[in-house]
Amino acid sequence: MAPTGGGGYCPGTGAGDIHPDMATTEHVEGTQSQAAADHARKIVSERGIEFLFAQFVDMHGKPSAKLVPAHHIDDLLTEGAGFAGFAAGDIGQRPHDPDMIAIPDPASLTILPWQPNVARFACDVTVEGEPWPYCPRTILRNALARAQATYGLQPKMGVELEYFVLRRREDGGLEVADERDTLDLPCYDMRALTRNLDFVSQVAKAVTELGWDNYATDHEDANGQFEQNFQYDDVLATCDRAVFFRYMVETLAQQRGLIATFMPKPFAHLTGNGCHFHFSLWRDGENAFERDPGEDPRGLGLSELAYQFIAGLKAHAKAYIAVTAPTVNSYKRLVVGAPASGATWAPAYISYGYNNRTQMLRIPAPGRIEDRTVDGSCNPYLAATAMLAAGLDGIERRLDPGDPNSANLYELPEEMREAQGIELLPANLLDATRELERCSVVREALGKTRDGDYVDYFIKVKRREWQAAHEQITQWELDRYLQLF
Repeated sequence: MAPTGGGGYCPGTGAGDIHPDMATTEHVEGTQSQAAADHARKIVSERGIEFLFAQFVDMHGKPSAKLVPAHHIDDLLTEGAGFAGFAAGDIGQRPHDPDMIAIPDPASLTILPWQPNVARFACDVTVEGEPWPYCPRTILRNALARAQATYGLQPKMGVELEYFVLRRREDGGLEVADERDTLDLPCYDMRALTRNLDFVSQVAKAVTELGWDNYATDHEDANGQFEQNFQYDDVLATCDRAVFFRYMVETLAQQRGLIATFMPKPFAHLTGNGCHFHFSLWRDGENAFERDPGEDPRGLGLSELAYQFIAGLKAHAKAYIAVTAPTVNSYKRLVVGAPASGATWAPAYISYGYNNRTQMLRIPAPGRIEDRTVDGSCNPYLAATAMLAAGLDGIERRLDPGDPNSANLYELPEEMREAQGIELLPANLLDATRELERCSVVREALGKTRDGDYVDYFIKVKRREWQAAHEQITQWELDRYLQLF
């Protein structure tokens, strides 16, 4: 069964004075949740599922879980699974805090294709019966609810997750698993794809079996790098799938004695791993971003709403990049300069344009916007929340993104770029967190916690990460400075 996204269980706030419209909404959502729970029970019974993962993620998108025997499904769906949150990663818990309870979203039931007696539920975290404000999935659900309530819009999203398949050498170093994958221009190489067909076809069939519809697999621009695409869906469903996809690919690689990594830049001389987000907003079943290219003065097939969304992304790009490219390593991928195959295809400029991969925001087809800054280390729930908030601010303020850019920004001289007002993204994680700290739009979207704004908690964790990396003495420093003076 594929996750169907949307809906899902959300702990109530108890009885009280409820607006009649809200009461109707809560009744509908409760009915949908009950139907999803009943359907999940039916699938578990009919498919002979023996164990269930109750899975959640921390700030970094790391999946944590408990394995629950399937005959306890009723307990799991109604009471959740308990965790000592402080041990689970950066999710806002201290050693003396009460247990976190992971409450399954019954609509997210996902049967493991390689072990069909086991399934996973994506969970929302609660503490003492209340939604936990540090839970990334809860943060996104709140953002989606605001988009619906305020604008009547339903965000949808597709993702492109790139990864490397590696092996560890006897000396502990890493190398591309396919020893014959050595071309200087390996992108779309049919022979390399064929040599790895057993693995990538296993992943492709698993994705389709899940109901996500794998529609393409390709060898990417770096040696040992692949991308396997699946259809877009509601944002929550897509984020659930992105978390599971990373887990699945890594697991299937480990079963072969290999390593699959979504790390943004594992090799300095090879292209990095992106996780491009494709956004659209829908209303009443129609794509509110799309119109006939002939009716669009800019010719991209986008509505005015879409252009306002783009303007919001541009206005807040320097801030939300801290969330979409959230690691020290991310900024080794986002570099200024002309690309060469095996170097980078990532943007470093705040710009948008038609089907032009040198732009940060690319319009590959009418009705959707691709952000190419997002990388494989992102927490998809937080990244989607930040991008949605930025775009909706553009709609709220009716911002104008300016004319689309058709230039090759990798080769555009700096003085021409500056004359066109094209700004650079932050060059490192520390600078990105400084921009994020000043952004009230993303700050509000990520919400408040018991200790203040979530964004301050996020920044604190990321600056510790930056400091730990900064304190390392690298081989490059030794080679450059040891006897320079």
